[in-house]
Amino acid sequence: MRELLEDKPLSWTTAVALAVALQAVPIVYLITTFVSGSDSWPFATAVALLSCVVATGLMLHFSLNPDQLRSAYTEAALNMASDTLSDLLHGLTPEAAKRVCERLLAETSAMAIAITDTEHVLGYVGEYEADFPPGSRIHTEATREVLRTGELRSFTTSMRVHGARDPHIIPAGIVGPLVVSGKPVGTLKFYYHNARKLNRAQYALVKGFSELLSTQLAIHELERQTELTAHAEIKALQAQINPHFLFNTLNTIAAFTRIDPLRARELLREFSSFYRATLENSGSLIPVTREIAQTKRYLVFEKARFGDDRIKDSFEIEAGMEDMQVPAFIIQPLVENAVRHAMRDEGPLKIEVSVRSDGPDAAFIEVSDDGVGMEPEQAERLFDELEAAAPAPDPTEHTAHGEKGAGVALRNIAERVRHFYGPESYVTVLSEPNKGTSFVLRLDLREEPSSQK
Repeated sequence: MRELLEDKPLSWTTAVALAVALQAVPIVYLITTFVSGSDSWPFATAVALLSCVVATGLMLHFSLNPDQLRSAYTEAALNMASDTLSDLLHGLTPEAAKRVCERLLAETSAMAIAITDTEHVLGYVGEYEADFPPGSRIHTEATREVLRTGELRSFTTSMRVHGARDPHIIPAGIVGPLVVSGKPVGTLKFYYHNARKLNRAQYALVKGFSELLSTQLAIHELERQTELTAHAEIKALQAQINPHFLFNTLNTIAAFTRIDPLRARELLREFSSFYRATLENSGSLIPVTREIAQTKRYLVFEKARFGDDRIKDSFEIEAGMEDMQVPAFIIQPLVENAVRHAMRDEGPLKIEVSVRSDGPDAAFIEVSDDGVGMEPEQAERLFDELEAAAPAPDPTEHTAHGEKGAGVALRNIAERVRHFYGPESYVTVLSEPNKGTSFVLRLDLREEPSSQK
């Protein structure tokens, strides 16, 4: 019965035959009792009627009302699909492949299930498991054919395969391709004790889960490429920032070597620490306190360049937020933007940086200044303009105020906030002429940000 149900609900003719078979014995018994004139014929009649009711109920259940069966199978398949997707969050590793094989084997009539890449077994569960450990070579021609064509294949003629210890006979099997970007990257294989097991349900299961695994692998590859892109953007940001900041800082230190050699030595040590941290933090998630420490180092050089009385800064971190993980270069470029664009010709520029929680699931990072500011309409358009598709600026070219460099930095911050913290995270800017500018980063902390994203 289980095999019949795995294939499809019973047809009408099969259900009628089953009902007749269930009623045949009690009906014969009823006729014999009645003809012989036995006093037990009322009992025989009751048995026959009861048998008829049971048989009719079975017939209706299996042939006329398959929704309940379909619902049960659908729910089980969805649950298994959800579990399988969670197994593959970090790609098709041998550990993930084995967990997927274990889940699928429990729900099928297969004798064994295996997952491979293009050359080796990644996971194998079931009979002969010890002979096909992860890393062993692909051992069937059907698998190699699927990798060549990218199409599902089956075999019903016994196939001899060589395991780590002994050769084995695989009577029958179905092999489905795992495809990413149109190219086979592995296979999902179901092995059976005999060809009769290869019904439509088994073909559908292999095909469906091959496609499901392929989709999850494609998503993982897309996330990996996104991560590489994010790291490349940070490298581009470094390359853009370094030239003008490097020359300005070295000129400042050179000037101090004549008038204050001790200060020049201190600046050189800070400069070395600053660039070492810049290289070490590239592409990383770091505690917000480390990002702020790097920002303070940056301000040391700008104060030396413009004068200690021209830049007044303050930093405030809410208790308990010190270890919050943030992408490197998420605060320092905003402070640099204020120094480069908000300073008046005379008087001090006040820069305030704050990190605070917004309940248990979010945090705000705010960088504000009391500088020259801008029109609200310009502030509202700022990130729309920065996010518009445009060629990356030449890092060696700068306008008088460095607008191109600021554009790269601000666009990079906005993109990385969404990349690491999701669509509920954002960057906003508020500004008024002669009253200053405030950048606010809202970070969604419901899921821990990961450098593997």
